[in-house]
Amino acid sequence: MQIGYIGLGKMGKNMVLRLLEKDIKVVAWNRSPQPREEVAQMGAIAVETLDELVAKLKTPRIIWLMLPAGETTNEILKKIIPNLSKGDLVIDGGNSFYKDTLRRNRELEKKGIHFMDIGTSGGPGGARSGACLMIGGSKEDFKRVEKLAKAAAAPGAYEHLGPVGAGHFAKMVHNGIEYGMMESIAEGIAILKTSEFRYDFPKLLDLYNHRSVIESRLVGWLLNAFKKDVELTDISSKISASGEGEWTLKVAKEMGIPAPAIQAAFKVRQKSENDPESSPSSFRNKVVSAMRGEFGGHPVKKV
Repeated sequence: MQIGYIGLGKMGKNMVLRLLEKDIKVVAWNRSPQPREEVAQMGAIAVETLDELVAKLKTPRIIWLMLPAGETTNEILKKIIPNLSKGDLVIDGGNSFYKDTLRRNRELEKKGIHFMDIGTSGGPGGARSGACLMIGGSKEDFKRVEKLAKAAAAPGAYEHLGPVGAGHFAKMVHNGIEYGMMESIAEGIAILKTSEFRYDFPKLLDLYNHRSVIESRLVGWLLNAFKKDVELTDISSKISASGEGEWTLKVAKEMGIPAPAIQAAFKVRQKSENDPESSPSSFRNKVVSAMRGEFGGHPVKKV
């Protein structure tokens, strides 16, 4: 199986390396050359231009985009679409807003080009060792890419969820849920730290992650962060946000569905930029940042 792959950031490069190990032939492009060179050393065909990428793929082509949502994705699509043929398939594996996905699908349908959305979870580590894939698209297109999905995913970690848009909608809500879960964990740890007891957090978190009700990968990632720095001294108390939590809240409002836990977690992130290091909120915010750094490779160190 041969695919084109556009975008070799922290997720894309790792996924390409995994696909190569699973005997998927990859033609890869990235704006900066270093990631191209890295995947080429492992067997990918690295190209310097998008035109070259399209030209090297046999028709009908399959092209996977792993790009930042919004204008970057729009820009790349505008560049490659004129060179695509009827029957080609474009997959958006990034975190695009589902309404943008629906719009892009309508535009591509007019040209006879197929489109799928694959919400990808697991961070850079998951991209390398096996991600969780939430797939939207027609049944026919899913059958066409199932071998690819199986190669990119951890065992049992891919599912066709419905028509185009279903994958990105599921990933959007997934990230909204993630906001609430991370905030709850951080609040609990902050309460424990402020208590009269002196907890060994690596020991306590390890205990939480052995058959307790809150056992989770998030607790495991936080355990890793505390093993590195039990006071989270170098972690910023500003919590960045990539957008999906806010999208979830907007859609929930449109549907008339209250989402108080996600709303509260989102407000904490908004306010964190103005929380001084000396504030009672600072350590709680650092806990959330530390988790983001561990699972997503997000920049969370103090500047």
